[in-house]
Amino acid sequence: MKKLLLLIGFCVCNILTAQTTVSGIITDQSNEPIFGANVYLKGTYDGASTNEKGEFSFTTEETGTQIIVISFLSFETKELSLDVSQMKSMTIQLRENVDALNAVILSAGSFEAGENAKVTALKPLDIVTTASALGDFVGALQTLPGTSTVAEDGRLFVRGGRAEETQIFIDGIRVFTPYSNTTNNIPARGRYSPFLFKGITFSTGGYSAEYGQALSGVLELNTINEPDQEKTDISVMTVGGALGHTEKWEKGSISFSTSYINLAPYLELFPDRNDWIKPFQGGQGESVFRHHFENGTLKFYTAFDITDFELDQESINVDELVRFKLNNNNLYMNGSYKGVFGEGWGVSTGLSYTRDQSKVRVIDDRINSLENSFHFKGKLKKNFSNRFKLSFGAEYFTTDFDEEFENPFVPQVDYGFKSNLIGAFAESDIFFSKNFAAKVGVRLDHTSLLEKTTISPRLSVAYKTSDKDQVSFAFGQFYQNPNNNYLKFNTNFRPENATHYILNYQYSHEGRTFRAEAFHKEYNDLITFSGDFPQFGTDFANDGFGHATGLDLWWRDNKSIKNVDYWISYSYLDTSRKFENYPVEAMPNFATKHNFSLVTKHWIDKLQSQVGFSYNYSTGRSYTNPNIGGFLNEKTKDYHSLSFNWAYLISQQKILYFSVSNALGVRNVFGYEYANQPDINGTFQRRTLRPNADQFFFVGFFWTISDDKKSNQLDTL
Repeated sequence: MKKLLLLIGFCVCNILTAQTTVSGIITDQSNEPIFGANVYLKGTYDGASTNEKGEFSFTTEETGTQIIVISFLSFETKELSLDVSQMKSMTIQLRENVDALNAVILSAGSFEAGENAKVTALKPLDIVTTASALGDFVGALQTLPGTSTVAEDGRLFVRGGRAEETQIFIDGIRVFTPYSNTTNNIPARGRYSPFLFKGITFSTGGYSAEYGQALSGVLELNTINEPDQEKTDISVMTVGGALGHTEKWEKGSISFSTSYINLAPYLELFPDRNDWIKPFQGGQGESVFRHHFENGTLKFYTAFDITDFELDQESINVDELVRFKLNNNNLYMNGSYKGVFGEGWGVSTGLSYTRDQSKVRVIDDRINSLENSFHFKGKLKKNFSNRFKLSFGAEYFTTDFDEEFENPFVPQVDYGFKSNLIGAFAESDIFFSKNFAAKVGVRLDHTSLLEKTTISPRLSVAYKTSDKDQVSFAFGQFYQNPNNNYLKFNTNFRPENATHYILNYQYSHEGRTFRAEAFHKEYNDLITFSGDFPQFGTDFANDGFGHATGLDLWWRDNKSIKNVDYWISYSYLDTSRKFENYPVEAMPNFATKHNFSLVTKHWIDKLQSQVGFSYNYSTGRSYTNPNIGGFLNEKTKDYHSLSFNWAYLISQQKILYFSVSNALGVRNVFGYEYANQPDINGTFQRRTLRPNADQFFFVGFFWTISDDKKSNQLDTL
């Protein structure tokens, strides 16, 4: 009996001693207790929640090394491997989860528009509903701070840079000829239709190491991953017509659009200042094919553009009108794949091809050019944790450019160049907390044509000062090969370069966004040349330089006034350059010191209408008056333009649309053309350079046929 009692006592003692108490305190990084955190041993039911003081306590029969797990909403889950005997009176700190929706974002120098943007400055809808844009995505972007109004050109001029210094990408792959070809005082347009794109990222400086060959800005257009339904869009306009269609199936879809533009009927009603021999006409077409695999998506985008016109224009240095004739054919093809593989690796790869052929006649000069360009890119990305993300990749650019020149006095001359460039980049996102993050990158480029290798460091940091606002800073070195107009005559160059410094403040809360951004850019190794324009025998050099310093302000509000959405942007720019054939350092004639835009959109329920206004203002641009001596010594008058649009829903899927640019008919001046020689009084006579038309009127009917019988083209107008 005694032996039995001893045995029972021994077993009870073992059971009691096998139970271990696990206890401790859970705090955040500020040593504040966390109430309600879950604490448990992995693979068991043993655990507890913390009380108001952050304390927890529970018993377990587990022995040896175990994993204790601590989790709480908005904090990183933490796992510790310890012997159970050591899990007593622990103090454990949790780190905030940087993947939280209100985490800091790296935004210096960048505007994002799209479904994935954490802070959206522009929506895809805005690209085509801005009155002054006339359906062109470039026109809408010109209402953002950091851009200069060069209305007769139509392209993007960013923070004192030329249009060639801002590069455009579709799904991360380069577009070599993004604008339509044109002539004096007829603005170019972006070649691509906005309705095929889900989002836009517009960087006015300090952009990722993934992008090279751009001194001033980067515009990335991202095509729609998958349309929501099948539909057909029909458009009848005063300048032509358009047709679009989307077809879906189980694992993919295809969308296409095509349009034909002919200005002849419009010019009969509203003649402009040109003497048209053959009014502008053009055909455009685009398509996106999508196929979804188990681990990724393949897209194939293709676009063509045909332009043909002939006209006579005045020139003060030619007794007769100057005949200009243009025929341009452009083809762009882009294939891309994005997916995942292995343990959390992401892959992005793509290839683009551009073929651009132009035939130009200026009086008796005939210039025929052909460009064939390829871009191949591969990128890998890995999220090692929610605090450290790494991406790296490589790309290859090649361009074959040929041009022929002839006139009655010069036999045909052939010239051009072949360029190959290899680039590699690596970049990491580091989140120290949900309030503090950094992006660190480096880029390497080697150009065989110039026989030069460049290394470009990039850095961006951001700190969230509250739930509503943050500050950020960006720095970067950027290189770009000289453009085709120089390389076709000379290849003995170094890459041009620019250094960016950007300080940004951003506030965003309940439909209101405010941004203030100060920047400074230093330019070096810019191209200079002798004479009026580059040609055979021109002396070139790489000794140009310059700077651009300024302040950009932006405010958007779609909450304060019912059914009203508006934004205001202002830019101050102090810039000067010694480049091209400038004899001294001066503010370029494409730059404007002050730029202001106001865009307003109002939905009127009773009228089933959306009404929009856009007002653009910029100070005068510099020009050289040879009668008073000096260089770029005077300025034009200030630029003003108030545009209006109105979209009326005849029915849910039928829209009547009207717009007018420069509704007040302001007589804007872009500059002056002076005579090459003075008259008998020693005065250089001049001719005012004005838009080919002060106003442009547009009327269109847009009809959508879709499965849900609700969709319409209001988001593409």
